[in-house]
Amino acid sequence: MNYASIKKNDIANGIGIRISLFVSGCTHHCKGCFNPETWNFMYGNPFTKEVEDEILALLKPNYIRGLSLLGGEPFEIANQKTLLPFIRRFKEMYPEKDLWCYSGYDFEKDMLTGSLGPWDITREMLSYIDVLVDGEFVEELKNPSLRFRGSSNQRVIDVQASLESDHVVLWDLTQDM
Repeated sequence: MNYASIKKNDIANGIGIRISLFVSGCTHHCKGCFNPETWNFMYGNPFTKEVEDEILALLKPNYIRGLSLLGGEPFEIANQKTLLPFIRRFKEMYPEKDLWCYSGYDFEKDMLTGSLGPWDITREMLSYIDVLVDGEFVEELKNPSLRFRGSSNQRVIDVQASLESDHVVLWDLTQDM
């Protein structure tokens, strides 16, 4: 897997100060995408053990609230296989920090049906994600006043509550987790 960039001290992609990893590779090709260069799976740099270790070190300070995964598309099959061991390490090292993920895939239609590749990998990834922003960006529904999403069709989902209750539970946008 390649990655496009790492944002240190990011405050736009989740609650608090975060480290954000933008992965490369996306087959959605949303019209009006703010990051179209990340559609190419070969864009950017290889996601090596050294890069993984660098991100984990950046997460160490207490003021860092958590990690956000964006893209590109974290749930592309090729990206899932690389991200799973990384987020497993993240949650082992920092169980008190949260994990946000942005995906153009739909939580129920794509992720929970096992249509994104090996179900065991997708299921385990979901088990570590606290908040998921799902759905493709739709330029005609763009709304800059929305919190943590670009278009009104996208949802901010409390993944663990959703998995527990077996239905989508939206994350309370008025809270600071």
